[in-house]
Amino acid sequence: MAYLFTHTMRWYGPNDSVSLRDIRQCGATGVVTALHHVPNGEVWTKDEIEKRKSQVEEAGLEWKVVESLPITENMKLGLPEAKKEIENYKTSMRHLAAAGIEVITYNFMPILDWTRTRLYHELEDGSLALYFYIADLAAFDLYILKREGTEADYTPEILKEAGELFERMSEEEKVTLTQNILAGLPGSEAGYALEDFKERLAMYDDITADDLRNHLIGFLKEVVPVAEELGLKMAIHPDDPPFEIFGVPRVVSTEEDYDTFIEAVPSLTNGLCFCAGSLGATPENDIQKMIRKYKERIHFMHLRSVEIISDRHFYEADHLEGNADMVSLVQAFVDDQRRVPIRPDHGHAMLQDLENREANPGYTAIGRMKGLRAIQGIEMALTALNRKKR
Repeated sequence: MAYLFTHTMRWYGPNDSVSLRDIRQCGATGVVTALHHVPNGEVWTKDEIEKRKSQVEEAGLEWKVVESLPITENMKLGLPEAKKEIENYKTSMRHLAAAGIEVITYNFMPILDWTRTRLYHELEDGSLALYFYIADLAAFDLYILKREGTEADYTPEILKEAGELFERMSEEEKVTLTQNILAGLPGSEAGYALEDFKERLAMYDDITADDLRNHLIGFLKEVVPVAEELGLKMAIHPDDPPFEIFGVPRVVSTEEDYDTFIEAVPSLTNGLCFCAGSLGATPENDIQKMIRKYKERIHFMHLRSVEIISDRHFYEADHLEGNADMVSLVQAFVDDQRRVPIRPDHGHAMLQDLENREANPGYTAIGRMKGLRAIQGIEMALTALNRKKR
């Protein structure tokens, strides 16, 4: 079959309850993975990289995309310790290139990686989806975290709803909400105890959006020349969700954000992991425009869709529903000469997935297989139509 994209699925390593065999049966030809057991800021050794590569290849799959080679908090904060960590990062890049890796995905989200307030939101058909509600976050922020100055970050309507939500919560529900936000979602590399999280937040008290953006650009100026030398492509993942949380700035959320760091480091090696779900979580982002505007520097894609209920209130939709318009997103690459790697992101838990509570939220097998097969069907149909037009 002639597909437009290289189809991958995310694999979290040997401890992932979704096996490499499962992923191959889903229709993927490769995985994106990372060395999650290596502490952030340390070098990924050649031996550890080759060990992971061998595991993947023995299952009949390939590994060409790293997701993610983590950015440390020191790098984001611009602290002196970042200098050594960036050098370690460059060494890891060299080791990955030597092993045949082609794309390095990373993000620049402070403290927390991608964030949801409910990990098992039940939909009408009984499947389970990831869910974000700003009032949930505000309830945690106000009454559990008790962050100073919290009220200024929310509207009176959200503050009222947050108070009502918290009053209705059982002690178990409060614990679950805390775990959902602080325990670290798949790929985030770290979770936090409440007091530790407060300390991390305090480190950003004097960090403005311009500061964080400058630290990102400084990082890019260090690593992009190395990537060019090695033939690697850098792919930054957008903020998820694409707006400020806990009073901490985010600088990879909008078209304007993209234009700023691209203008500062214009090399095409300085590329994007285009996540339709992350960018689509706010109606302010025109993802149809953005995918076409930045197409030449999109080195990896997460194809998923969200259903926006209201401002900063959304859940993960079926891949063919929600606001993404998957057909149009795929169509943007019909005439492209590159085979861009993609993965179906954040599937619903359904069928036998519902019994596998060891699986990472959003990363069960069947829901992602459904998404992958939907995308492949779109690709085949559009490719056939394009061929007829010629």
